[in-house]
Amino acid sequence: MSTITTPSAVEATRPEGLAQAEEILSAEALDFVAELHRRFDARRLELLAQRTEKRREAAERGRLDFLESTRSIREDESWSVPEAPPALRDRRVEITGPAMPAKMAINALNSGAKVWLADLEDASSPTWLNQVGGILNLRDAAHGTLAFTSPEGKQYRLREDEPSAVVVARPRGLHLPEHNVRIDGAPASASLVDFGLHFFHTAAALSEKDRGPYYYLPKLESHLEAKLWNEVFTYAEERLGIAHGTVRATVLIETIPAAFEMEEILYELREHASGLNAGRWDYLFSIIKTFRDAGERFQLADRSTVTMTAPLMRAYTDLLVRTCHRRGAVAMGGMAAFIPNRREPEVTAAAFESVRQDKTREARDGFDGSWVAHPDLVEICREVFDGVLGERPHQIDRTREDVEVTADQLLDVASAGEVRTEKELHLNLYVAFRYVAVWLSGNGAVAINNLMEDAATAEISRSQVWQQIHNGVVYRDTGNTATRELVEEAIAAQSETIRRELGGIEELAAHIEPAIELVTRLVLDEEYQDFLTLPAYEFMEAR
Repeated sequence: MSTITTPSAVEATRPEGLAQAEEILSAEALDFVAELHRRFDARRLELLAQRTEKRREAAERGRLDFLESTRSIREDESWSVPEAPPALRDRRVEITGPAMPAKMAINALNSGAKVWLADLEDASSPTWLNQVGGILNLRDAAHGTLAFTSPEGKQYRLREDEPSAVVVARPRGLHLPEHNVRIDGAPASASLVDFGLHFFHTAAALSEKDRGPYYYLPKLESHLEAKLWNEVFTYAEERLGIAHGTVRATVLIETIPAAFEMEEILYELREHASGLNAGRWDYLFSIIKTFRDAGERFQLADRSTVTMTAPLMRAYTDLLVRTCHRRGAVAMGGMAAFIPNRREPEVTAAAFESVRQDKTREARDGFDGSWVAHPDLVEICREVFDGVLGERPHQIDRTREDVEVTADQLLDVASAGEVRTEKELHLNLYVAFRYVAVWLSGNGAVAINNLMEDAATAEISRSQVWQQIHNGVVYRDTGNTATRELVEEAIAAQSETIRRELGGIEELAAHIEPAIELVTRLVLDEEYQDFLTLPAYEFMEAR
């Protein structure tokens, strides 16, 4: 690959196979990213270091708690976030999916959902082609010109009979690097690259239409990280002449530390705050990661048995709704993992019913909208929320005064169940192997056993195995103990399954052994790796 170099010492790789790449990686756009990097990256790195120290303290104490230092913010009844702009007031159904390829982007925009979460993060594999191509698609969508013609000649265009979904883009998390952009010789922050390129190319067009730019912020762990993002938004608006407060951000509360700082996160975002989202799968992963070495009372049950009705999860979601509505923000529900299979009517019927039950619970609990991962599920989600909201855009006026959540309730891992089985050990390894193989091939959203798996569910799968070994879990179905030797036997069995299932698929065959090698290392190493995607990205770059 060749390199683009700007006068301000920015070097960017030119992705292969994308004719319009240099329109996105222009000198002006890259220099804007460099401004963000030089102004904010040092603080980003400081905050990441604080994460490590805070996790260590939480594990040693076996506890997190609401911050005493910010009690005044929580107790102050006088503040609220500003009313949402018209384009973001009704979010009763949001569809999620990667911004690349163009066909999927157009289908999401045309799905009938109110909002499209255009994902540059967990539902996308961070190949440089995907990242730059995703920004290109979002730029064209902002200008109303996004179109695609398949090799068979089928044309995909934005529908004209009704407005397309409002785009809320999700940049990558603060912890990730982007090696294809180097500033002053060092890799850039992936989050600042994604945000900077998207903002530079879409902010003017979207603000003129009163449709953004809007963002989902992933994997925040503290209000100080929200404060950093607020400073990034403020600087970007001022730098490009966009009115202050035009940017609106919805924060995914998908880490257990962030659950204790929800009000502070909204407060620090100030005029840029829009709402919070219950990112359930990453939340479970974060519980494991944070308390992985804090003893058996933090040993999570089998992932397939942990439902959103468990007291642990009810405390989390009820507190999120209460917090949002108390401060005038929207509360967004999470993803139902089931997806339809048009070739299997019984599977599809079961998926529809599962999604209906999940969305009904959320709407009745006070959420203002929720996520689906497939266009066929948009109508179900809309129907459920129509039944609760009627003509109202949201139910922020339902303040859930009945909710009082304690730290002990948020940390009651045992309330999610205590079933741990050797069968699920094998399933965890299978999901992790299969997902990582597909991820390395360039696809970040993968249907496995009629469930939509993304990086978050792969993180849970490999983390559960690591935690079970270190806690010596006894499996209920076999009576066996989760020793290293037992897990090695399971790895061998599931490796053969993956080789058999994927070996004949040309685009995946080369990624099977690297996936097995990587996941094996992650579950068996004595040291726990905080994010699967960090070594996986390095693995991808090295190949």
